Formats: sequence, C-alpha cells, structure tokens
Amino acid sequence: MSVTQSSDGRTSPETDDSGSPAPITVMLSSRLMVLANLLKRGAILRYKRLAGLSSVEFGLVASLGRRPPMSVARLAEAVGQDKGQISRALAGLVSRKLIAKSANPKDSREVLVSLTAAGLAAHDAIVAGAQERNRLLLEQLSKNEFETLLAQIERLTATAEEMLEAEKAPR
Repeated sequence: MSVTQSSDGRTSPETDDSGSPAPITVMLSSRLMVLANLLKRGAILRYKRLAGLSSVEFGLVASLGRRPPMSVARLAEAVGQDKGQISRALAGLVSRKLIAKSANPKDSREVLVSLTAAGLAAHDAIVAGAQERNRLLLEQLSKNEFETLLAQIERLTATAEEMLEAEKAPR
C-alpha cells in the first residue's frame, strides 16, 4: 500500500501496492467505525448483564441519569432516535419500574420521564461499567499518548462536523 503526503505534511493511504485504490477498510473512518462498533457491542453485552437493559434502554437510562425529569421529545432528541421507538422502550422501562412518568406541571399535555430509585441504581451500574471499560481501554496508553489522542480526536471531530455541514448544504 502506498501513502500520499499532502503539502501540509499529512499522510493518507490512497492506493495499494498495485496502484489500485485502497479498500475502504483501510481508511481512517472505517477503522474508527470498527473500533466504535466493538466498543458499542461490548457495552451492550455488559449493560444487558449488569442491568438487564437493551441498547435503546441503556441509552435512555444513561441520558436521564441524575438529571431533572425531561419530556419524551427532549429525550428522543438527546439519544437521536424517533419518539415512537423511545416510547416503546419507555413503556418497558416503566413496567419494570425503572422509569416514572408524570405530567409536566407547566403543560399538562406533556409527559415528563425520570428515573426511579431502581432506575438510578441501573444508571449507577452503567456509569461504573463505563468507567471500568474506559480504564481497561486506556491503561495501555501513557499520559502523553492519551492527551495526544484526545487532541487528535477533537481535531478530527471538528473536521467531521464541517464535512457534515458541507454535505447538508444545497448544491
């Protein structure tokens, strides 16, 4: 595989040894998606084991956390899923007494959701599990490597946000 270098010194694999375009799997975005998927799959299995929560459910419990009650619409926005899917997951969490629903005192047409004591215990198990997974993942990096990695992730995230906005722009 060959690597090209831009005028500012950055490198990127663009072709394989035969000069053909490199497979998409060697591109940074693909490698990051593989890493993210592995981390997500491991997290889902851990939270299922620790708290009996599905992927959507653990996202809801984690988002509600120790915050004040929030509307279903706001919660759906926070987790990036549609209200219908959120409502189905909430129904299961309410039936298991992990989430409580109440009318919004400022607008009785709106339903607010919050964690119950059992939901807070599940949330705390999620946080402890996430901290342990984070420690295991990062213990192989020195402090300097970790700080460098975070700085690079921040730069890449900013560029990815710009790329997303450019894709949204009408052409």
